[in-house]
Amino acid sequence: MKGQTRTMLWIALAAGIAGALAAFVVHGPGPIWRTELGQRALQAVIAKPAPAGLEIAQRGAALPAIRVQTLEGLSVSLPLPAGRPALINVWATWCGPCIKEMPELDAYAQAQGADGVQVIGVALDDAQAVRSWLQQRPVRYPQYRDDAGPRDAGVALGNTAGALPYSILVDADGTVLRQRLGPFDSAAEIADWAHP
Repeated sequence: MKGQTRTMLWIALAAGIAGALAAFVVHGPGPIWRTELGQRALQAVIAKPAPAGLEIAQRGAALPAIRVQTLEGLSVSLPLPAGRPALINVWATWCGPCIKEMPELDAYAQAQGADGVQVIGVALDDAQAVRSWLQQRPVRYPQYRDDAGPRDAGVALGNTAGALPYSILVDADGTVLRQRLGPFDSAAEIADWAHP
């Protein structure tokens, strides 16, 4: 009996691995990276050491104070909505996948109303480039910016590899719940991710 159980477990494990490999071959890594486990593995593999003295956002911990700039150039602490969760999306005007997901983020943000998850954009880009881009393709959620570099807002939000787009979910109390590398494909995917 023990031998049969062990054999069945090995067969099930082999089938699971074969299925994952087949999905990887047919669809690329997307389906794997879209899972929470896949995201954690991806981020662990590509993470770089944090710059000395910079507090980095980590799952389960309070979001550290992060300085960003308004599009008018004023330096502010990243404003989180009081009593609401926030999805902070780090992007740049030169990042194709970032641009592709912005209408979906905008649709999701509008569906949230005044009490749902607040979407906040942080562009790692030149202020004039961000302003020009947003004039041509406006979104209705708040936008801030920072200069890209080894200590930028994206790195402080937990993206030490500097890959874009990057999103982080913070609960109403300011605790980091989730972190994600890569674009969202739809507002429904965002909703699934932001409401675990």
